[in-house]
Amino acid sequence: MKHTLVTLFSVMLLTLTSRSLAQEPLPVYLDDSQPVEARIEDALSRMTLKEKIAIIHAQSKFSAPGCPRLGIPELWLSDGPHGVRMEFVWDDWNHADWTNDSCTAYPALTCLAATFNPDLAFRYGNAIGQEARYRKKDIILGPGVNIYRTPLSGRNFEYMGEDPYLSSRMVVPYVKGMQQNGVAACLKHFALNNQEKNRDNINVEVSDRALREIYLPAFKAGVQEGGVWAIMGSYNKFRGQYCSHNEILINQILKKEWGFDGVMLTDWGSAHDTDEAARNGLDLEMGSWTNGLTWGVSSAYDNYYLAQPFLKKIESGELPESLLDEKVRRVLRLCFRTNMNRNRPYGCKLTPEHTEIARRVAEEGIVLLKNENHFFPIAPGRYQKIAVIGENAVKRLSEGGGSSELKPQKEISPLEGMIEKYGREHIVFTLGYASGAPNYSNELPSGLDVDSLVQEAVKVAREADVVLFFGGLNKNFQQDCEGDDRRNMDLPFGQNELIERIIKANPNTGIILISGNAVSMPWLSKVDGLIQSWYLGSQGGPATANVISGEVNPSGKLPFSIPVKLEDNSAHYFGEESYPGVNGTQYYKDDILVGYRWYDTRKIKPQFPFGYGLSYTTFRYGKARTDKKNYTANESVKLTFTLKNSGAKAGAETVQVYMSQKKPSVLRPVKELKAFKKVYLQPGEEQVVELEIPVQSFAFYDEGLGDWKLENDKYTLHVASSSRKIHSTATIEVNN
Repeated sequence: MKHTLVTLFSVMLLTLTSRSLAQEPLPVYLDDSQPVEARIEDALSRMTLKEKIAIIHAQSKFSAPGCPRLGIPELWLSDGPHGVRMEFVWDDWNHADWTNDSCTAYPALTCLAATFNPDLAFRYGNAIGQEARYRKKDIILGPGVNIYRTPLSGRNFEYMGEDPYLSSRMVVPYVKGMQQNGVAACLKHFALNNQEKNRDNINVEVSDRALREIYLPAFKAGVQEGGVWAIMGSYNKFRGQYCSHNEILINQILKKEWGFDGVMLTDWGSAHDTDEAARNGLDLEMGSWTNGLTWGVSSAYDNYYLAQPFLKKIESGELPESLLDEKVRRVLRLCFRTNMNRNRPYGCKLTPEHTEIARRVAEEGIVLLKNENHFFPIAPGRYQKIAVIGENAVKRLSEGGGSSELKPQKEISPLEGMIEKYGREHIVFTLGYASGAPNYSNELPSGLDVDSLVQEAVKVAREADVVLFFGGLNKNFQQDCEGDDRRNMDLPFGQNELIERIIKANPNTGIILISGNAVSMPWLSKVDGLIQSWYLGSQGGPATANVISGEVNPSGKLPFSIPVKLEDNSAHYFGEESYPGVNGTQYYKDDILVGYRWYDTRKIKPQFPFGYGLSYTTFRYGKARTDKKNYTANESVKLTFTLKNSGAKAGAETVQVYMSQKKPSVLRPVKELKAFKKVYLQPGEEQVVELEIPVQSFAFYDEGLGDWKLENDKYTLHVASSSRKIHSTATIEVNN
């Protein structure tokens, strides 16, 4: 009887308690119906000082702890920007060796930029966001938008080329596509990380004008147009202060001027001082006491600059708690956008749609650079024996390279793609050269005999009807790899000499270069066919074979200029003070004249210009016309012209519009890209192309004013198929 009464009392108590709990309103911070800013303030008011300190620094290599007592989840981060990186063990750089952490490997961002297709950038970002969400990631560390200043930079393949306008137009849809999945994009590396050599300590001195016109526009677009939720600092210094806690870059420009309301976080190991980190805008500290790649101090998280040292300075009164509160607000805002957003989708991975997007980006990004005597396309049946020579036809190029390494579920090599397209009986392969395994400290020998490889390649070439050499760079250290730059522009591992011998054995040779950087081409005049390919990810093989065979008409355009020799490049023209720097400092003596701006203004002919790319069809441009002749600053120019596919094959042309000012009061480049559009046309089809160009985009940054200045003057708009191929022009006048 006693047991029955106790049980009955317990049930009644539980019922009353449940009813009471059901009627009690949720805390504001847990109530989705409340405004986000109110939820942030409510959560902040409930946190202890130690909980607030904990939430702004890492607890493992790729996570931050949240606030368990209040139910605020951990934040989980993963490297990008070309896919979701494999898992790591909690406290070091060893791979966790999970069986379920594979991904779709998407083409590198140089390839995405070469598509000149913002719609594809949106689909690309969305696909990675879906895979990241499925893998329970809250932040993807990408995309990268640093400017291609030197062809030696080890991380150029992770970025979007040399032009700030192109980078801006491609990064905004990438960010929007990713973040619609409730996964934060993290723009990197803010800012001026334009080389890997001495990246941990190099101090960059650059004019305000070059900073604003060349190196910051893509970041600004990502913030103000893309609404990006996170930004990663760079390793280098700017004007003597590390960029991850830089008063000018973060407090003045990013947060005050641009209105960025997201989280500013470190690259792994880029924080250096508690006071500067506290005062100069750093919100989340990840990976201190590591080089970001291979080594670190175990379990150091409580000793981070924004951990116990920051706490002690607040408790002693050296630093105000208000600095901490502002950082916590931003981290909480990120949580409400990501892991506390109950409406975000669940994500998916390795879908047929992801495969299709990876292949489509690869196909549209491949650039046909030379095609004499109709070397390409090589239709199936045209040749009985096709020699495929070169390590890059088989090397797994999603491996290595630094933090962008991936573990694709499937990576189809160019050789596999060629065999599938042409049949195994028509393809003969030999390695030709060997580079060794990817690593981050030095070049490991492959263990193969170089002379034997060369002799076999020459023999195979001599006996084939046509030779396709797959070479270029790879993800080995001091190639396209994080942590250092290339030593020169030459092809590594004896490729130039090998190419010369192959051409001598069989002049019917075409070259497919796979790289994220420009290379020297001493053999160029001796080959009829040349393709610039990229790190194409999971679908590299089918995409490459589709372009070579003609099933896909190439439409990629170069996102950077290829110089004849290194000294022609703007960063190298001025010597070591400009690159790589002297006594810890480098001066950007090329100023605003970067990339095609430099080659055009200095009248230096590049090997291949920015925006250049051939097709298997031809296009005819009509006369450019504007809707009127006189404009004010708040208007947009409506520019129209006709474009006709005058060839026999369906194809796409990226039309480009450059601007020139007639009589500027300051030095201006000969021309600057202001608009582009990719147009798809059937054979014989003609289309009226219309582009709107804001007049305000003609302004330059006036250092005296500390603001943008649009001068009354005549401006010429150049309709072009590359920075060096102008088809039509129209002149307008601006009167404010």
